[in-house]
Amino acid sequence: MDEAERLCDRVAVIDHGKVIALGTPAELIARVGGEHVIDLDLDPATPVRPTSADLSALPTVNAVRAEGDRVTLTAGEPHRALPALLDLLRAGGVKIAGLTTRTATLEDVFVTLTGRHLRSE
Repeated sequence: MDEAERLCDRVAVIDHGKVIALGTPAELIARVGGEHVIDLDLDPATPVRPTSADLSALPTVNAVRAEGDRVTLTAGEPHRALPALLDLLRAGGVKIAGLTTRTATLEDVFVTLTGRHLRSE
């Protein structure tokens, strides 16, 4: 996916033999909800979890995906989403094990559209 993002002018995302998205890497990334990703690792010992509805309501958050103790948010403006996220977690007594931000990638597009991660074979 990294090579496709760097080298291709247009990319097709194919799932079970059907093209489900087609465009430039930038268009596909923008289409799935933002150029920035916030990965939040929750402390497994904390019984309290924020709801998807609460996380989706944060400023500029376009999508929320939870997998185990990791919550991934896509946001248009992380400088607005992060303070609101931290306030929400603090108010709910939610403990954080880790927090990172990064630019969205074609891998994020694939996971969002298909619900599956790529596998190395």
